[in-house]
Amino acid sequence: MCDLMPATQPTEKIGKMKKLRRTLSESFSRIAFKKDDSNFDEICVTKMSTRSCQGMDSKPLDTIPEDKKVRVQRTQSSFDPFEKPANQVKRVHSENNACINFKGSSSGKESPKLRRHSSPSSPTSPKFGKTDSYEKLEKLGEGSYATVYKGKSKVNGKLVALKVIRLQEEEGTPFTAIREASLLKGLKHSNIVLLHDIIHTKETLTLVFEYVHTDLCQYMDKHPGGLNPDNVKLFLFQLLRGLSYTHQRYILHRDLKPQNLLISDTGELKLADFGLARAKSVPSHTYSNEVVTLWYRPPDVLLGSTDYSTSLDMWGVGCIFVEMIQGIAAFPGMKDIQDQLERIFLILGTPTEDIWPGVHSLPHFKPELFTQYSQKKLRQAWNKLGYVNHAEELATRFLQCFPKNRLSAQAAMKHEYFSDLPPRLWELSDMSPVFTVHNVKLQSETGDGIRVCGKNNSYGKDSSNNQH
Repeated sequence: MCDLMPATQPTEKIGKMKKLRRTLSESFSRIAFKKDDSNFDEICVTKMSTRSCQGMDSKPLDTIPEDKKVRVQRTQSSFDPFEKPANQVKRVHSENNACINFKGSSSGKESPKLRRHSSPSSPTSPKFGKTDSYEKLEKLGEGSYATVYKGKSKVNGKLVALKVIRLQEEEGTPFTAIREASLLKGLKHSNIVLLHDIIHTKETLTLVFEYVHTDLCQYMDKHPGGLNPDNVKLFLFQLLRGLSYTHQRYILHRDLKPQNLLISDTGELKLADFGLARAKSVPSHTYSNEVVTLWYRPPDVLLGSTDYSTSLDMWGVGCIFVEMIQGIAAFPGMKDIQDQLERIFLILGTPTEDIWPGVHSLPHFKPELFTQYSQKKLRQAWNKLGYVNHAEELATRFLQCFPKNRLSAQAAMKHEYFSDLPPRLWELSDMSPVFTVHNVKLQSETGDGIRVCGKNNSYGKDSSNNQH
C-alpha cells in the first residue's frame, strides 16, 4: 500500500500511515489483505526496509521473497490495522512462517486456515501414530518377536491388524522390522498388504496394517484336496502381479509361502511379511518356522548359494502353484536340508554341471551325498497338473533347479495358461484389484470334479488365525 500512495496525499491520510508504521514498527513493510470464505481476512505482512515509504521518500521499497512473509489472521469486524496496536496478536508459530491469530468479538471461531496448523479441538481426540488410537479386539498370532492383534482404528473406525514387535533395550529395534516398515511404506499395490501407520514407543514398535481376514494356508485348509482351478488361476495371477511390481523395484520378498499370502473376503490376494526371511515375527500354526521355510526354499539356496535374484521368489511361486492345484505341499521335507534336496531331486533330477552350470562349486553340493535321480514329468508326481490346460508347462518353467532358467513374474503373466482371462486384467492400474474387471470373481470350491472334496466350510468366516 505504501508504494501506491501519491505524493500529494491529504494530511490526515499521511497521519494514518505514520500511525500504522508506529503500530507495526519499522521492521514491517507492505500490507495486503486477502478475504477468505469465513469472514476472516488474511494479512500477508512482509519485512520492511528501514527506509520510509515511497511517496514520503524517493527511495523504493526492498523486494522481499515470498518465503520471508509473515502470515497474520484477523476478524474483519473487530480489528483495524490503523487503530489497534500490535500487542493484540497471539503468535502461534514463529519467525517467517508465523500464524498470528486476532480474536474477534463477532465470530468466536478460529480461521479454518489456522485450524489446519493446529491439533484437534479436543486434547483427547485420537490421532494417527498414537498407541491409544487403536483398540485391540483379539489376538491373531504370536511369535518370538511379535504378537499380531485384530484391532479397530479410533480415527476412522476401520478394522486393522496390529503387529506389535517387542523391543529389547540392549538390542534396539529389530532390523527385520525396520526393513519391513521401510519397504512397505514405498509399495502401493492392490496385491501388497497396505501399511497404514507406524507407532514407536520405548517398549514396542507397532506396524498397523489393513485387516485381511485369512491367508492362503487357512484357505487351503478349509478346502482340502486342491482348489477350484479357476480360483487357482486368479490367485496365481494376483501373486505374479504383486511380485512383478516388487521385482521391478529391485525388491525380493525372500519368504514366499501360503502363510504370507493374505486373502480378503472378496478374494484379493496380498503379499505380506516383507523382509522377514530370517526372524519370523509370526509363526506358522502348523509347523515350525524353520521347516516351513524349507519347503519353499530353492535348491540353489539350500546348497549354500548367496548369489540369488528374483529367481529366489519364483521357485516359491512354483511350489505354491502346485500346492493350490494338488492340495499337498510340493516338497514337504520333514528332516533337514538333505531330506529337502532329496525330495526335489527325486522329481526334477539330480543336477549335473551339464544341466546346472556351476552347481559343483556351491558350498553344500557333494555328489556322493545324493542319490542319482533322472528327471520326471511333473504330472507323474502331481497328477492334477495334467487336468488343467498349460498348468504343467507353467509349473515346469517355475521349478527349474538352475536359477537362470526360471520364468520371471512379468513373463509368467503372459503365459498361455492365463489366455482365457479378460484382457482388461493386464491394463489395470497398480491400485486396482482384479475383481474390478467384469465377470472376474471366485468360483465355488465345491464339486469341481477334479479334487477330492473335504468338509466344506463357509468362505470368509474364520479370522481367528490371521497372520501378518
